[in-house]
Amino acid sequence: MRKLIVFNSVSLDGYFTDRQGDMSWAHKQDKEWNDFVAGNASGEGELVFGRVTYEMMASYWPTSQARKDAPAVAGKMNDAPKIVFSRKMKKAAWKNTRLIGGDIAAETRKLKAERGPLMVLMGSGTIVSQLTRARLIDEYQLVVNPIVLGDGKTLFEGAEEKMGLKLVKTRAFGNGNVLLCYEPVK
Repeated sequence: MRKLIVFNSVSLDGYFTDRQGDMSWAHKQDKEWNDFVAGNASGEGELVFGRVTYEMMASYWPTSQARKDAPAVAGKMNDAPKIVFSRKMKKAAWKNTRLIGGDIAAETRKLKAERGPLMVLMGSGTIVSQLTRARLIDEYQLVVNPIVLGDGKTLFEGAEEKMGLKLVKTRAFGNGNVLLCYEPVK
């Protein structure tokens, strides 16, 4: 069975986007952080997005600016297999992307049952929330950023019940970011 991992940045007050939906506050430009991001991007995996995050990623990573800013990450993002969940999109133009509509939890169960690499869900708070409620996420990799946004959108909007998590890994960065990796308590 394939694993599904969430990788997201959150503010110290628990938001993954600010009130306007912006996530640029999570992007840092320092060597230690950039080396981590490039190393993380070099791993195997199928990227998973909701429509909004997909459109944001697809508008940046295939550009010459992305190849200039982060060549290793841009290459991996563009070449990696990708899934976008959307009922509204009719076509996904970014290289190596398959479009999946329908019930997100049911489709994710099918994907997890297939042979293949692990799946990494990035951004896509609505999808994270739905798949958390369905207990389909195997690991949460959250990067806590040293910023308070005051308002925004949480990853777990609409959570209906408590879910215990077990801390499995941490890493602190010189820029103040802290990576926290959790697995659901079974």
